[in-house]
This record gives sequence, structure tokens and C-alpha cells, in this order.
Amino acid sequence: MNIKNGINVLSLFDGISVTQLALKQLNIPVINYYASEIERNAIKVTQHHFPETIQLGDVRNVDGTTLPTVGILVAGFPCTDLTSIRQNRQELNGEKSGLFFEVIRILKEVQPKYFLIENVKSMSQHSKNVISDLLGVEPICINSNLLSVQNRSRLYWTNIPNIELPTDRNLKLQSIINEGFVDRIKSNCCLSKNVPYTKNGLVRYLTKSIGQVVFHDKDFAYATKNEKLDIIEHMTTDEVRKLFRLFTINEIEKLQVLPTGYVTSVLKRTPSHFAIGKSFTVPVITNLLRYAGFN
Repeated sequence: MNIKNGINVLSLFDGISVTQLALKQLNIPVINYYASEIERNAIKVTQHHFPETIQLGDVRNVDGTTLPTVGILVAGFPCTDLTSIRQNRQELNGEKSGLFFEVIRILKEVQPKYFLIENVKSMSQHSKNVISDLLGVEPICINSNLLSVQNRSRLYWTNIPNIELPTDRNLKLQSIINEGFVDRIKSNCCLSKNVPYTKNGLVRYLTKSIGQVVFHDKDFAYATKNEKLDIIEHMTTDEVRKLFRLFTINEIEKLQVLPTGYVTSVLKRTPSHFAIGKSFTVPVITNLLRYAGFN
């Protein structure tokens, strides 16, 4: 494949086009970038930053036989039915995660030089085996905490050769906080929804380690989990709300190592949080794509 003039890219479940952002950071020339995405707000972010993106719509309607030669196909298909957070998960039989089989169909139609497929580490071993068998490769597990301030373990199936795990940058969560204090070195995984700004929300954060919060008082932040729970046990919601705040959307962007304002300059708070939570962590994708030798 002659890549001097650039490559064609097909991104399924493209989201806010972090793949395109990574390619730009690597100075990899792109001839055409085809994106399959149905979330209106995600598409809005993509077209704002990359107006030449060719949107193909629903993955089920993508006909790979109509596309030119593709250098790489990337797909972060839905984890909805695979993640351990969900009770009674349907795995690859689920309506959302079952769209993985559309990825397989399109892969056969497109036959790209390389592919890169992503999903959650917490899926069952059975689902992991099915995906590996159909793709013909074993996944690489990378935790975003090596290159960011959040814990986000993901599996990456790819035929890009000679990939090495990135070096740990030893980044600390406190370094991205605008004002206040955190009680951990790395944040929990960035989700599409944060904990509610209530007493129950803080209890959920402390007991189930879900979401991100910032504490106003340093001593309270550095208290143990049980000490915090004892303090807030008899407090009202209004009293508890004075102890902490939720992450700002700019701080959420920093968890995924997105450029400041990449999403927030386009969307309001709630859709921004949703779009960011479903995206890739930028330097992880950059690290993987650099081994493809396109630049």
C-alpha cells in the first residue's frame, strides 16, 4: 500500500473522533475519513473539528464494498451488554454489544491493512474468547492510567505489529484539579454519567468507587473512607453538599487527555459528559497507531 499521499480510514462507532485527533497528532495524512456514528451530539463535535469527515450513519447500513482501499479500520463498539457494571448482562447477545458482529461483517467487506478494536476489560472470558477467535488475534490490555490520571482498563485487538506497552508517566489526579482536593492518586474510570450531587451520591462514590468528586477541605479529603462515612452519616444532603463538588467538564476532558474545550466549546455540560465518557483516551490510541508506520 502506497501511503505517501495518505490513507483512507474507517471508524465505526466513531464518537467524538478521537481516532482522527490521534492521527492528526501523529501527522499521519488522511485522504478520506469515514465515520459511522448515530449520536447527534458526538457528530456535532466531530464535524466542528473535522468538517471534511464523511458520515456514514448507522453501522448496520455501512456497505464496505463501496469504499476505497482502507488503511485502518477502528471500532470501539458498545460495551453496554459486556461491562461488569451492568447486572444480568446479555454480552454479545445484547442489542448494543451484539453490534460487534457488524464489525466482523464490515471487516470482511473492507479487508483493511490494519484493524484496531476496543472494549472493556471487565467482559466475561467467554465474550473475550469469541471476539479473539473471530478477529484472529489476542487482545492487548492497556490501562489509561499509564498515560493519564484515570484508571480505565481496556482491551485492544489489533493486527498492527510489534506494539509495546507505553511507559508509565506517573501522572497524578491532583494535577488536573482546578480547585479543591482529591482522595486518590488516579480517578475512577470516566463514565458517561457521574455520581449525583447528593448525600447518596457521595456514599456511592465512597463505597462503590464510582464517579469522580473533589473535596473542599484537605483534611476531609485525606481522611479514610470509613472516617468520611462516619462523618456524613448523620448529616443532611445540604450539609454533605458543602463537603464536595463534582468534576467540572474541563476536568473530565483532562481525564481523557482531550484538548481543553474540545467538547465543551461545542456542547453543553450534560451532553459533553456523555460524549466524553464514551470516547477513547487520546494518548492510548496515539500510542497504538504510531506502530502502524503510516507516518
